[in-house]
Amino acid sequence: MENESEKDTADQNEEISDTSETPEPLSPPEAPAEKATQGSDIDLEVKDPGRAFAGVTGAELYLEACRLMEVVPVSHFTQNLAKPYINLNHHGLGPKGVKAIAIALVSNATVTHLELEDNGILAEGAIYMAEMLRENCSLQELNISNNHLGTEGAEAIASLLLDNASYLYALQLSGNNFGEEAASCLAEALMGNYQVKKLDLSHNEFSEKGGQLLGQMLANNTALEILDLSWNHLKRKGTVALGTGLKGNGALKILNLSWNSIGNEGAQALGEALKVNSTLVHLDISNNQINNEGAKKLCRGLEVNGKLEVLKMANNPLTVEGATALVTSVRKNPNSMMEEINISNVLVNENFIKLLDFVCQIRPELDVIYGEVEGRISKIPKQHPSPMKLIQKYLNEHNLRLWDFFQKIDKDGNMKIPVTAFRRAMIQQSSIPLDRVQIRELVRQLDRNQTGIVDYSHLKEQKPAQNRVEGKMKEE
Repeated sequence: MENESEKDTADQNEEISDTSETPEPLSPPEAPAEKATQGSDIDLEVKDPGRAFAGVTGAELYLEACRLMEVVPVSHFTQNLAKPYINLNHHGLGPKGVKAIAIALVSNATVTHLELEDNGILAEGAIYMAEMLRENCSLQELNISNNHLGTEGAEAIASLLLDNASYLYALQLSGNNFGEEAASCLAEALMGNYQVKKLDLSHNEFSEKGGQLLGQMLANNTALEILDLSWNHLKRKGTVALGTGLKGNGALKILNLSWNSIGNEGAQALGEALKVNSTLVHLDISNNQINNEGAKKLCRGLEVNGKLEVLKMANNPLTVEGATALVTSVRKNPNSMMEEINISNVLVNENFIKLLDFVCQIRPELDVIYGEVEGRISKIPKQHPSPMKLIQKYLNEHNLRLWDFFQKIDKDGNMKIPVTAFRRAMIQQSSIPLDRVQIRELVRQLDRNQTGIVDYSHLKEQKPAQNRVEGKMKEE
């Protein structure tokens, strides 16, 4: 049985070697015959595509590679090779299919964004992609999430990052079964990487040790601006280490730590980091078992931080006590830049609403998303007139267009207003009295895709006193 097994393995190795060889007419003429069977079978063998494939490029090169790999070509890939964006998510490519794609992209100069999520490319496919990226000079955004890359795949990517050998600035590696060994090699690589600015490591298996390694990375990395570590197992020690790393970090702007069971100690560590960090603007710690005690510890940082704009804390076991502490921390901090606090599951009371109304008078850009109001659940909810109806009434009375009205609050005059500036202007203007709830509804209508920008440029050609303004806004 052992001999049969060895024979099968040898046959398989011979088959793999055969499929990765370049046929004689396409090989460099001076290459010795034994070179085709030497070295790793994962070599792309196209580091000089002009010679190896005798001038074959683009779609023709891909089709030839597919023939060599014995895989069915993906027509969507060939049709879009001359475009900057290609989406091949969920195409069942496998390692050989992605090798053919890598061969075609080595000398490609047009594709800048490639989606390869959920293709079962495995570690082998990650190695092909890493080799290609060392030669490619155009690819900037790559998604290889949910591909079962494992530790070996992580090592291939880490080697690329360590050498700063690609032009990638956005890399998605979510859901690839990365554990502590992967965390170690990735953290080491990222310490000195100055290319990648957006990194998604969510839905992996990083535990507290992984968090400690990534925390050390944050203390040294000077390029990462967006980091997603949601849906891991960082817990208390991992988050404490990340908090320590954040204290010395001067680049990170957006951090997602949701679904990591960081608890109150993790919240405390982040609060300590916020006392000194001056770059983080968006922090998501939703679903993390943080109660009122943890919220109060976090508030110690919020009371002095002058940079954070968005805090997401939904689905933590907070009560109105914790919600009050969060809003009070903004009120106490004259340098606070807070624009949004999301505690959407928290049941608040009338006293909280009064506090929030007061704080919003002095901080009109602040939007706090909370749950129900205690005592109002069984009552008929307070009716707020449609903000668009109130605006339309004002426009009709003054023979104005909606565009004219928005132009008055658009200081820059570019017809695109950041939501925070729009919210502040709507509260401060006196022509049309609108409360917080009405302004939130107005923002929802004008920024349906939640881009953070109110774009009213399409209203410029509208005639004065058109009754269809409201209908138009609702349809959009």
